[in-house]
Amino acid sequence: MKPQKIRLNRAEKTLQLLFADGEFSLSAEYLRVYSPSAEVRGHGNSPALLVDGKIHVGIDRVEAAGRYGLKIDFDDGHDTGIYTWEYLRELAEKYTINWEAYLERLCAAGKGRDPDESVVKFIG
Repeated sequence: MKPQKIRLNRAEKTLQLLFADGEFSLSAEYLRVYSPSAEVRGHGNSPALLVDGKIHVGIDRVEAAGRYGLKIDFDDGHDTGIYTWEYLRELAEKYTINWEAYLERLCAAGKGRDPDESVVKFIG
């Protein structure tokens, strides 16, 4: 189901989607780390890439990808992968679950959201 309205808020670094049954605001960071690109999702049998250090990422441009989704160009240079309407809706509905899983994966890998900070793990 295609959103009725799509609004890019560069200042807040969010993409707002208005569907018939609700409105969602997705951060650029969330969209970037859950990119549908093969680079992020993994090629073939390779595992998905854990994208870290994107707390400051923004969106440069959003454009229609045919009648089925959006192409999003991020200010870190990432611009591959089509966000279908179904995938955007899934990201919106599963935001809390996805975000918590992402934060857990970052922690387990000893990585963080801010590229200017290092995570220190204590052993023992």
